[in-house]
Amino acid sequence: MTIFAIEPRQIGIIAAKEFRDRIRNRWVLAVTIVFTAFALVIAYFGAAQQGAIGFRSIEVTIASLVSLVIYLVPLIALILGFDAIVGERERGSLELLLSMPLTRFELLLGKFLGLSAALACSTVVGFGLVGLLLGFKLPPEAWYHYAGFILSSVLLGMAFLSLAVTVSVFATDRARASGGAIALWFFFVLVYDLLLLGALVVSGGAVAADTFPYLLLLNPADVFRILNIFGLNDVRTLYGLTTVFPERLASPGLLGAVMLAWIAVPLGLATWRFRQ
Repeated sequence: MTIFAIEPRQIGIIAAKEFRDRIRNRWVLAVTIVFTAFALVIAYFGAAQQGAIGFRSIEVTIASLVSLVIYLVPLIALILGFDAIVGERERGSLELLLSMPLTRFELLLGKFLGLSAALACSTVVGFGLVGLLLGFKLPPEAWYHYAGFILSSVLLGMAFLSLAVTVSVFATDRARASGGAIALWFFFVLVYDLLLLGALVVSGGAVAADTFPYLLLLNPADVFRILNIFGLNDVRTLYGLTTVFPERLASPGLLGAVMLAWIAVPLGLATWRFRQ
């Protein structure tokens, strides 16, 4: 049976079980509270370094929240998904699941969608509550930017969750899977941009004109940053994105497609490996 001959009902059953498990152990509630608390603090104190306290504008708020999301959401996604498959294997329940009338692809996709739903629920509710609390101060057009920020945060979480599931499929035990997940977080969130900065310094800025914008697209965290910052004129000038990233590549549709590729490609690799 090919991966295209799938049973949506089987995928839905696995996804619903994964989501219920996260609800039952209050994981969704805990992460929602974390997102809400951090977002409120950043919304009111994000501009404290400029000597201002309190909500200023949606542009400044989103710019401050982007930094929070880049550090927090990938870490939570990787922790959430690193044992999706290897954990079942170690507990001895993987063979039982595969003995049921469902394919490996259906099992993998069901787990990914269930975990994605849990993470998306926490993200939307957590940041959505902050949006409602700030709603009386937001002009109508600001809701467009804030809704886009929440949606892109969900996509970022799904991209790193896809990477986590891939690690879980390739790893032989939970210890190696957790180590691989943490290594991915360090690489994409902390190390990758330092490597690009080093390349800029070594090349005297020549890399920026040629391949630098495309290298940024090879990191889902950078795609998320550009997707949210480039549309805010004052903030993108502050970040200096106009000097290193061409406007022709900053289309929300193009960047959204790149983020979807970051979800699909690792998941496709995991599917290939899981079927071996």
